[in-house]
Amino acid sequence: MKKSIMAVLLVMVLAFSLSACGGSDKESGDTVVYKVGTEPTFPPFDTTDDEQNIVGLDMDLIKAIGEDQGFDVEFENLSFDGLVPALKAGNIDIVAAGMNKDDPERQKEVDFSDAYYESQLYVAVTVDNDTIKSIDDLTSDMKVAAQTGTTGAEKVKELKEEGKIKEAVILDGLDTVMMQLINGDVAAVINDKPVTEAYMKKQTDKIKMVGDALNAENYGFAVQKGNDELLEKINAGLKNIKEDGTFDELVDEWFNK
Repeated sequence: MKKSIMAVLLVMVLAFSLSACGGSDKESGDTVVYKVGTEPTFPPFDTTDDEQNIVGLDMDLIKAIGEDQGFDVEFENLSFDGLVPALKAGNIDIVAAGMNKDDPERQKEVDFSDAYYESQLYVAVTVDNDTIKSIDDLTSDMKVAAQTGTTGAEKVKELKEEGKIKEAVILDGLDTVMMQLINGDVAAVINDKPVTEAYMKKQTDKIKMVGDALNAENYGFAVQKGNDELLEKINAGLKNIKEDGTFDELVDEWFNK
């Protein structure tokens, strides 16, 4: 009797141990499901639909890559500043959030896929503003806004440190940033061109972009440092969907909504 009890206990322990194994990804049948973190306030790359589902170009691209490479994805809504820590902690497997892969500090913390989009920073002002025609027209008495975690935010902070503007207003969410501009609380916004263009399509005759591009940056998908297997899947899938036309179809769809 004692031996039978011990055998049952041993089976239970082994079953529990096996069920506890594995990383942050899970399996659906024979298909691996990776957790993809994003902050859906960066349209057309990352946003939500009327039912608050996470959608966007990034979402469709990583799903298409997964279909090509035989994995599924599920999306998690996180703050932009929380994406890299969540990835490093293993709580998510991939970051798909219009993230600048050229940032040397980020490169120390995560590994990036090949670039999937090149974006540029522009200054945005209200449509009736004829004073600010480029970044050179920003002055030391002005407040300038940008979205948290973006390259635009870094540029605005840089302008503040150099004494070229009065205050750097860094806020969560594109709508919040743009409303600051429309309401006259800030003189300008610095943001990625496609994101500003997407906002201009939805809020017509509110804002405009002025001057030349301030810089170019490349977006990449991020994975945990050393996760070469997943990185190779993403790069291979990205290459394939570019070659078969899927990539261009998705870009056209999201940029012409």
